[in-house]
Amino acid sequence: MSISGALNMIFEEIVVGPLSVNCFVLGCERTREGIVVDPGGDVELIERAVKEHGLKIGAIINTHGHFDHVGGNREALAAFGSRLLIHQNDAPMLGRVAEVARMYGMQGENSPDSDEFLTDGMEVAFGDCSLKVLHTPGHTQGGCCLYLERENRIITGDTLFADSIGRTDLPGGSHEQLLESIRSKLFTLPDTVAAYPGHGPDTTIGHEKRCNPYF
Repeated sequence: MSISGALNMIFEEIVVGPLSVNCFVLGCERTREGIVVDPGGDVELIERAVKEHGLKIGAIINTHGHFDHVGGNREALAAFGSRLLIHQNDAPMLGRVAEVARMYGMQGENSPDSDEFLTDGMEVAFGDCSLKVLHTPGHTQGGCCLYLERENRIITGDTLFADSIGRTDLPGGSHEQLLESIRSKLFTLPDTVAAYPGHGPDTTIGHEKRCNPYF
Protein backbone atom coordinates (compact mmCIF):
# COMPACT_ATOMS: atom_id res chain seq x y z
CA MET A 1 0.00 0.00 0.00
CA SER A 2 1.30 3.43 -0.87
CA ILE A 3 -0.18 6.80 0.04
CA SER A 4 0.72 10.15 -1.40
CA GLY A 5 -0.77 13.51 -2.20
CA ALA A 6 -0.21 15.64 -5.28
CA LEU A 7 -1.68 19.12 -5.35
CA ASN A 8 -5.20 18.67 -3.98
CA MET A 9 -5.57 14.97 -4.70
CA ILE A 10 -5.53 11.96 -2.40
CA PHE A 11 -3.92 9.04 -4.26
CA GLU A 12 -3.70 5.65 -2.56
CA GLU A 13 -2.63 2.39 -4.16
CA ILE A 14 -3.76 -0.89 -2.57
CA VAL A 15 -2.84 -4.40 -3.77
CA VAL A 16 -5.96 -6.59 -3.75
CA GLY A 17 -7.28 -9.96 -4.81
CA PRO A 18 -5.69 -13.33 -5.64
CA LEU A 19 -3.78 -11.94 -8.64
CA SER A 20 -2.40 -8.89 -6.80
CA VAL A 21 -4.24 -6.16 -8.66
CA ASN A 22 -3.30 -2.55 -7.99
CA CYS A 23 -6.51 -0.83 -6.87
CA PHE A 24 -6.55 2.95 -6.55
CA VAL A 25 -8.48 5.21 -4.19
CA LEU A 26 -8.51 8.80 -5.43
CA GLY A 27 -10.03 11.76 -3.65
CA CYS A 28 -10.31 15.53 -3.54
CA GLU A 29 -8.65 16.98 -0.45
CA ARG A 30 -11.13 19.83 -0.20
CA THR A 31 -14.52 18.21 -0.92
CA ARG A 32 -13.66 14.60 0.04
CA GLU A 33 -15.34 13.36 -3.12
CA GLY A 34 -13.60 10.29 -4.50
CA ILE A 35 -13.47 7.38 -6.89
CA VAL A 36 -12.19 3.80 -6.73
CA VAL A 37 -10.39 2.20 -9.67
CA ASP A 38 -10.35 -1.59 -10.16
CA PRO A 39 -11.67 -3.07 -6.89
CA GLY A 40 -10.53 -6.59 -7.70
CA GLY A 41 -11.12 -8.00 -4.22
CA ASP A 42 -10.28 -7.47 -0.54
CA VAL A 43 -12.93 -4.78 -0.44
CA GLU A 44 -12.48 -4.42 3.32
CA LEU A 45 -9.01 -2.94 2.62
CA ILE A 46 -10.54 -0.48 0.17
CA GLU A 47 -13.28 0.44 2.64
CA ARG A 48 -10.66 1.06 5.32
CA ALA A 49 -8.74 3.46 3.09
CA VAL A 50 -11.91 5.29 2.07
CA LYS A 51 -12.91 5.67 5.71
CA GLU A 52 -9.45 6.85 6.78
CA HIS A 53 -9.58 9.62 4.21
CA GLY A 54 -13.23 10.44 4.94
CA LEU A 55 -14.20 10.05 1.29
CA LYS A 56 -17.60 9.80 -0.36
CA ILE A 57 -17.10 7.52 -3.36
CA GLY A 58 -19.17 8.70 -6.29
CA ALA A 59 -17.85 6.29 -8.92
CA ILE A 60 -16.12 2.97 -9.35
CA ILE A 61 -14.14 2.73 -12.59
CA ASN A 62 -12.94 -0.50 -14.20
CA THR A 63 -9.95 -0.08 -16.52
CA HIS A 64 -11.09 -3.27 -18.26
CA GLY A 65 -13.38 -6.23 -17.68
CA HIS A 66 -11.12 -9.09 -16.60
CA PHE A 67 -12.30 -10.88 -13.48
CA ASP A 68 -9.29 -9.95 -11.35
CA HIS A 69 -10.04 -6.25 -11.81
CA VAL A 70 -13.84 -6.32 -11.40
CA GLY A 71 -14.28 -9.14 -8.87
CA GLY A 72 -15.01 -6.77 -5.99
CA ASN A 73 -17.44 -4.55 -7.91
CA ARG A 74 -20.62 -5.88 -6.34
CA GLU A 75 -19.36 -5.60 -2.76
CA ALA A 76 -17.79 -2.19 -3.36
CA LEU A 77 -20.90 -0.79 -5.03
CA ALA A 78 -22.99 -1.97 -2.08
CA ALA A 79 -20.54 -0.45 0.39
CA PHE A 80 -20.21 2.95 -1.29
CA GLY A 81 -23.55 3.42 -3.06
CA SER A 82 -21.71 4.70 -6.12
CA ARG A 83 -22.12 4.31 -9.87
CA LEU A 84 -20.08 1.93 -12.03
CA LEU A 85 -18.21 2.92 -15.19
CA ILE A 86 -16.55 0.67 -17.77
CA HIS A 87 -16.02 0.87 -21.53
CA GLN A 88 -18.93 -0.48 -23.55
CA ASN A 89 -16.73 -3.06 -25.29
CA ASP A 90 -15.91 -4.75 -21.98
CA ALA A 91 -19.33 -4.39 -20.34
CA PRO A 92 -20.43 -7.94 -21.35
CA MET A 93 -17.60 -9.35 -19.21
CA LEU A 94 -19.23 -8.09 -16.02
CA GLY A 95 -21.79 -10.90 -16.04
CA ARG A 96 -19.19 -13.64 -16.59
CA VAL A 97 -16.86 -13.01 -13.67
CA ALA A 98 -17.72 -16.17 -11.73
CA GLU A 99 -17.52 -18.37 -14.84
CA VAL A 100 -14.14 -17.03 -15.93
CA ALA A 101 -12.69 -17.14 -12.41
CA ARG A 102 -13.62 -20.85 -12.17
CA MET A 103 -11.66 -21.49 -15.37
CA TYR A 104 -8.56 -20.34 -13.47
CA GLY A 105 -9.40 -22.31 -10.33
CA MET A 106 -10.54 -19.22 -8.44
CA GLN A 107 -13.76 -17.77 -7.13
CA GLY A 108 -15.40 -14.60 -8.32
CA GLU A 109 -18.71 -12.79 -8.10
CA ASN A 110 -20.52 -11.44 -11.12
CA SER A 111 -20.67 -7.66 -11.25
CA PRO A 112 -23.79 -5.53 -11.59
CA ASP A 113 -24.22 -3.83 -14.95
CA SER A 114 -22.47 -0.52 -15.52
CA ASP A 115 -24.33 2.73 -14.99
CA GLU A 116 -22.33 4.64 -17.57
CA PHE A 117 -19.84 3.82 -20.32
CA LEU A 118 -16.33 5.20 -20.50
CA THR A 119 -15.48 6.86 -23.81
CA ASP A 120 -12.21 8.12 -25.24
CA GLY A 121 -11.55 11.68 -24.08
CA MET A 122 -14.24 11.58 -21.41
CA GLU A 123 -13.56 13.64 -18.27
CA VAL A 124 -14.55 12.23 -14.88
CA ALA A 125 -14.61 14.85 -12.12
CA PHE A 126 -14.52 14.34 -8.35
CA GLY A 127 -14.49 17.56 -6.40
CA ASP A 128 -11.70 19.83 -7.64
CA CYS A 129 -9.98 16.89 -9.36
CA SER A 130 -10.58 15.17 -12.65
CA LEU A 131 -9.21 12.45 -14.88
CA LYS A 132 -9.30 11.92 -18.63
CA VAL A 133 -10.19 8.55 -20.14
CA LEU A 134 -7.86 7.23 -22.85
CA HIS A 135 -9.28 4.24 -24.72
CA THR A 136 -6.34 1.87 -25.28
CA PRO A 137 -7.65 -1.38 -26.81
CA GLY A 138 -5.37 -4.36 -27.30
CA HIS A 139 -5.31 -6.20 -23.96
CA THR A 140 -9.09 -6.14 -24.21
CA GLN A 141 -11.25 -4.24 -26.66
CA GLY A 142 -12.51 -1.95 -23.90
CA GLY A 143 -9.24 -1.33 -22.09
CA CYS A 144 -8.78 2.23 -20.84
CA CYS A 145 -6.11 4.29 -19.10
CA LEU A 146 -6.93 7.15 -16.72
CA TYR A 147 -4.84 10.30 -17.11
CA LEU A 148 -4.50 12.66 -14.15
CA GLU A 149 -2.88 15.50 -16.07
CA ARG A 150 -2.58 18.05 -13.27
CA GLU A 151 -0.97 15.43 -11.02
CA ASN A 152 1.34 14.15 -13.79
CA ARG A 153 0.13 10.58 -13.31
CA ILE A 154 -1.61 7.93 -15.38
CA ILE A 155 -3.27 4.69 -14.30
CA THR A 156 -2.55 2.25 -17.12
CA GLY A 157 -4.52 -0.85 -16.10
CA ASP A 158 -3.20 -3.87 -17.98
CA THR A 159 -2.22 -1.84 -21.05
CA LEU A 160 1.32 -0.94 -19.98
CA PHE A 161 3.50 -2.41 -17.23
CA ALA A 162 6.98 -1.59 -15.97
CA ASP A 163 9.21 -2.97 -18.75
CA SER A 164 6.32 -4.94 -20.23
CA ILE A 165 2.86 -4.75 -21.78
CA GLY A 166 -0.46 -6.50 -21.22
CA ARG A 167 -0.95 -10.01 -22.56
CA THR A 168 -2.85 -10.28 -25.82
CA ASP A 169 -3.51 -14.02 -26.05
CA LEU A 170 -6.92 -13.84 -24.35
CA PRO A 171 -10.25 -13.30 -26.17
CA GLY A 172 -10.40 -9.77 -27.57
CA GLY A 173 -6.65 -9.28 -27.42
CA SER A 174 -4.51 -7.95 -30.27
CA HIS A 175 -0.76 -7.46 -30.01
CA GLU A 176 -0.55 -5.01 -32.90
CA GLN A 177 -3.50 -3.01 -31.59
CA LEU A 178 -2.02 -2.82 -28.10
CA LEU A 179 1.33 -1.54 -29.39
CA GLU A 180 -0.46 1.10 -31.46
CA SER A 181 -2.58 2.16 -28.46
CA ILE A 182 0.53 2.62 -26.34
CA ARG A 183 2.42 4.49 -29.03
CA SER A 184 -0.45 6.84 -29.91
CA LYS A 185 -2.08 7.40 -26.51
CA LEU A 186 0.64 6.88 -23.87
CA PHE A 187 4.00 7.57 -25.50
CA THR A 188 2.73 10.97 -26.64
CA LEU A 189 2.48 12.05 -22.99
CA PRO A 190 5.38 13.85 -21.26
CA ASP A 191 8.27 11.60 -20.22
CA THR A 192 7.88 12.71 -16.60
CA VAL A 193 4.36 11.28 -16.24
CA ALA A 194 4.33 8.59 -13.53
CA ALA A 195 2.58 5.41 -14.74
CA TYR A 196 0.70 3.14 -12.33
CA PRO A 197 -0.03 -0.28 -13.87
CA GLY A 198 -2.71 -2.76 -12.92
CA HIS A 199 -0.07 -5.13 -11.52
CA GLY A 200 3.47 -4.69 -10.30
CA PRO A 201 5.65 -1.64 -9.72
CA ASP A 202 5.15 1.92 -10.90
CA THR A 203 7.19 3.38 -13.73
CA THR A 204 7.35 6.48 -15.92
CA ILE A 205 6.37 7.11 -19.51
CA GLY A 206 9.92 8.22 -20.30
CA HIS A 207 11.44 5.01 -18.91
CA GLU A 208 9.08 2.85 -20.93
CA LYS A 209 9.76 4.76 -24.14
CA ARG A 210 13.50 4.25 -23.64
CA CYS A 211 13.66 0.79 -22.07
CA ASN A 212 10.51 -1.26 -22.69
CA PRO A 213 11.72 -4.27 -24.74
CA TYR A 214 8.46 -4.40 -26.73
CA PHE A 215 9.37 -1.09 -28.37
